[in-house]
Amino acid sequence: MAYPTEGVYGLGCRPDDATAVLRIVDIKQRDLLAGLLLIAADIAQLEGWVDLPDNAPDLRSSPDMPITWIVPASASVPTWIRGRHSGVAVRISSHPVAAALCHAADMPLVSTSANLSGRPPARNAWLLRRQFRDMVDFVVPGRCGPARGPSEIRDLATGSVLRAAS
Repeated sequence: MAYPTEGVYGLGCRPDDATAVLRIVDIKQRDLLAGLLLIAADIAQLEGWVDLPDNAPDLRSSPDMPITWIVPASASVPTWIRGRHSGVAVRISSHPVAAALCHAADMPLVSTSANLSGRPPARNAWLLRRQFRDMVDFVVPGRCGPARGPSEIRDLATGSVLRAAS
């Protein structure tokens, strides 16, 4: 499925469905070992997926400045989510559609930018359909938020910015 997020359309599925995750990786022509991002409606949905330290900062994003955090993964996070990493990328989504999808699934969702590897991510449904044709089963209607592109990525342990916001 594809859906709007804070800055770009995302491709997503349940993170516990290996077949669906592998299909997204295949559609994007992405290296599975790169790892994937999980979005959640709130911090409670990440329980069992992450091992946050007691002094972790507030992980919530703002609509215009979404932040994805690399955090320690729990031992149960599968390789098809972590990739070659010991941590997992997570974002508490401030986008109403993305958060509603997480609430409906009652769990975090895989969320990777809707683009073929090396191409710009889609910011609207028309560009998404043009890039992916019939490869995506369902497109959730809605508009992306005010961010100009993919989220900033920060390492929770060091606070360093791994990818600046677009």
